[in-house]
Amino acid sequence: MRRVENTQTRPFLTARWVHLAMINFEVDPKILESRVPAGTELDEFGGRTFVSMVGFQFRDTKVLGIAVPFHRHFDEINLRFYVRRIDRTGLRRGVVFVKEIVPRAAIAWVARRLYNENYVALPMTHQDDIGRADPAGVSYGWTLAGRSNQLAVQVTGQPFLADERSEESFITEHYWGYVRQRNSATLEYQVEHPRWQVWRASDARLDCDAAAIYGAEFAPFLAGSPSSAFLAEGSAVTVRRGRTLDR
Repeated sequence: MRRVENTQTRPFLTARWVHLAMINFEVDPKILESRVPAGTELDEFGGRTFVSMVGFQFRDTKVLGIAVPFHRHFDEINLRFYVRRIDRTGLRRGVVFVKEIVPRAAIAWVARRLYNENYVALPMTHQDDIGRADPAGVSYGWTLAGRSNQLAVQVTGQPFLADERSEESFITEHYWGYVRQRNSATLEYQVEHPRWQVWRASDARLDCDAAAIYGAEFAPFLAGSPSSAFLAEGSAVTVRRGRTLDR
């Protein structure tokens, strides 16, 4: 387990995150500047700024220790970017979500209400034959205004623990979430999980109407060639209740 000082309250959500397909794009940081929560700054890797399209599966989900019927197993697709902040404990590296897609309206409502995260509920599908074939693949799809959208990766061989200086580690090892609140304050919450093993993708595909769901500024970047694509194995995770940063 990555050791991070726990300054948060008790767990809000526990789950297993399974087979995180991550397709990563270098972007002009100017398109993100207005979205950076107060008290944080854009995080870079090798002088480059990234966004990631991520699709994965929630399993055995509990909220405040309670398993809600028909809401334990579901998929999520999100577009996220990376920030950092320094406090008395040192450097904290985190993510900011542009938008998160889930298949159930109740999940989206809770996330918007309690965290002000930009969740939407849309019809979703996934296919996953990881561990049952080689090469193997996983794909996550959603439908918006009658258009089918999909992100997919294909992998071969066995997963490995990436070098801590690698792009894979930079993308996966952000253990904090930051959300701008309705009053412009920033909510910070901790996400606990061990380092993930990954497969580098032998093939990756993103087919989506980026302008319709994320905004026109993202469309040219998400239509280009990705900087990297890989599949993270996943693990048990704990998302702790957030706290508002001091202004």
